[in-house]
Amino acid sequence: MQKLFPLLFIFASSIAISAPVEINQFDSPQQEADYRALIQELRCPQCQNNNIADSNATISTDMRAKTLELLKEGKNKSEVVDYMIERYGNFVTYNPPMTPATIVLWVLPLLLITLGFGLVLRRKKAKPQAVNSSQNIVNTTQNLNQDEQERLNQILNNKEDK
Repeated sequence: MQKLFPLLFIFASSIAISAPVEINQFDSPQQEADYRALIQELRCPQCQNNNIADSNATISTDMRAKTLELLKEGKNKSEVVDYMIERYGNFVTYNPPMTPATIVLWVLPLLLITLGFGLVLRRKKAKPQAVNSSQNIVNTTQNLNQDEQERLNQILNNKEDK
């Protein structure tokens, strides 16, 4: 057991050492604060539910590097976000702007639900018409000849007797 513990310790520490660590040099504390805020605000296009700070995807690594590069060029936070939106689309922000496409995505389900309720209520209001069997019999018996008419009357009379 004493020989196993050092081996486990070496194995565990080698895993921790192999994890990539990004070391960034910032020109000012404000630049570092902007960088940290931006990587928390921007969404990873590959992971979809993670921000680029939490994602280890290659695209997130590239986006973090580009964010730092743009900040070092003197761009402010909104310019960096605009660059990322231009490059990756509105998806990279957690609060996309109101566009005709987003309006359709929000309104269309509500319209479909309203239409469905309208159809259900319309069906409930429409009452089925009662079938008048004696009227149907009279209409069909008008097209019968004399022998067929007598046979029909005989069948109907036998049913009434039972």
